[in-house]
Amino acid sequence: MFRRMGRPGLIGLAARTAVVAGTATAVSGGMQRRAQSRAEEQQQQEAYAAQQQQDQINAAAAAAVAGQQAQAAPAPAAAPAGGVDIIAELQKLAALKAQGLLSDDEFTAAKAKLLA
Repeated sequence: MFRRMGRPGLIGLAARTAVVAGTATAVSGGMQRRAQSRAEEQQQQEAYAAQQQQDQINAAAAAAVAGQQAQAAPAPAAAPAGGVDIIAELQKLAALKAQGLLSDDEFTAAKAKLLA
């Protein structure tokens, strides 16, 4: 029973190759998952930034429209007794929508209720 010293035999070489290949596959898969995760996170950040920019544009447009309406229409001396100042209410609704407190559907429903 002589034990051979030195180079590994065929089985040892195959085992070493399997370990190296398995490690390489695991590392490669981990790197791909991490890259995909980073890409998804960046995409979510870009979508969030685009949504914030769109909200700012909507708020600015609503303020501009309200400003033009206020300049075009003569301001009433006072709101009717027991009545509601529609322009002020619309501006409040636009501000709530811009802050994200109202959804598009809620904003549309409240606006329709005011104008009815």
